[in-house]
Amino acid sequence: MERFNAFRIHHNTVSGHHAGMESIDVDTLTPGNLLVKVAYSSVNYKDALAGTGKARILRHYPLNGGIDLAGHVVASREATFKEGDAVLCTGSGLSETRDGGYACYARPDPHSTIPLPTGLSLRESMILGTAGFTAALSLLHMQNNRQTPTSGPIAITGASGGVGQLAIDIYSRAGYEVHAISAKTEHFERLRSLGATQCIDRHALAFRDKPLDTVRFGAVLDNLGGAMLAGLLPQVTAGGNVALCGNTAGMHFKTTVMPFIIRGVNLLGIASAHATHELREAVWQYLAGPWKPRHLERILSEEITVKDLPNKFNRMLAGQSFGRTLVHLESA
Repeated sequence: MERFNAFRIHHNTVSGHHAGMESIDVDTLTPGNLLVKVAYSSVNYKDALAGTGKARILRHYPLNGGIDLAGHVVASREATFKEGDAVLCTGSGLSETRDGGYACYARPDPHSTIPLPTGLSLRESMILGTAGFTAALSLLHMQNNRQTPTSGPIAITGASGGVGQLAIDIYSRAGYEVHAISAKTEHFERLRSLGATQCIDRHALAFRDKPLDTVRFGAVLDNLGGAMLAGLLPQVTAGGNVALCGNTAGMHFKTTVMPFIIRGVNLLGIASAHATHELREAVWQYLAGPWKPRHLERILSEEITVKDLPNKFNRMLAGQSFGRTLVHLESA
């Protein structure tokens, strides 16, 4: 098999972090029983941190970046997969302990690799990627914890990002009223067109620093953490759920026990990277069926190749990212 291009990440004590395009062969890849020719990947905040070295995401080096991939099986020693099968994989050690999706070929963990569900194309699956999977997994956990549309609106923080926009589309399609919270007020019309009933300027939110506040939301999907999470918890209705899936505003937050022991608010941690195979299949069936976003192409903001990744990472970390970015590998 010919050599191919990959975005490869290195780190050592002498030269520190460096990453970029390299020509490698299949033998360079993490060993495994499944070889996939990658068609598409995507760009997530975690990818930007790993690719720039702003956070030590990788457990060992070097590895190809990219926590998402979708493509076709070209070789398999697993009974559940055969050559030609369309598959996808998100998280599951990609660009952490295994070579990721920013290469023409990858060997994902077969136990976390999902057959492409009917109703989704490879391209659509990577517009969704980890972001869409996280949004849908959060809703599934909330519903399993008795969240219903009659509980009240779901607030989505970081609503202009990839997870946020997909969540607006998914949750509104599932019958929920959605209130989008974002600092990017210039995008409010776009968020309304995706299904948001209300758009709230993050900077205009007034938190009264009280253990319990006036109920405003039935649930929250929080991408931010920090002070935003602390401020919203006292505003959630009795028995409501707060699904926490990000920390772009801080890893720490100050709160009291009152929302939990007086109103029975539930704080749900969403760890999408380590979901079980059974849970992955269930979530992707929702994403291919009743929760499939109606505006995927509108949420897709740009399509790039691996050589464009460094510029994209820098813009994302500078807060200049909007929506989802698709990485096209077939041209690499």
